[in-house]
Amino acid sequence: MPVQRIESNPRMSAAVVHADLVFLAGQVPDDRSLDAAGQSREVLAKIDRLLAAAGSSRENLLSAQIWLKDIDADFAAMNEVWSDWLPAGCAPARATVQARLASPEVLVEIMVIAARA
Repeated sequence: MPVQRIESNPRMSAAVVHADLVFLAGQVPDDRSLDAAGQSREVLAKIDRLLAAAGSSRENLLSAQIWLKDIDADFAAMNEVWSDWLPAGCAPARATVQARLASPEVLVEIMVIAARA
């Protein structure tokens, strides 16, 4: 089975499709001046776009990994945006942890795996 790479560069691909699975790289916000809720909305919009490009959608999420710069300060805001974004009955397996992210301005990074529609 061929492997499809989306928005690929020499270092990484934003998404990789193999068989009926879509693997997204961790997505971070472009506008790093936003608060955790704003960054979460921006990241989830990127995820929507990449899933669509791969032939999937948020309704097909299997797994999600979420990293927060400060889980105490930002978990509630991120989780509210996540809950509003996620369709009813489509909750994936999920882990959320605090981590030192690649840039000090990044408050949220999200990576998902989905089935193709």
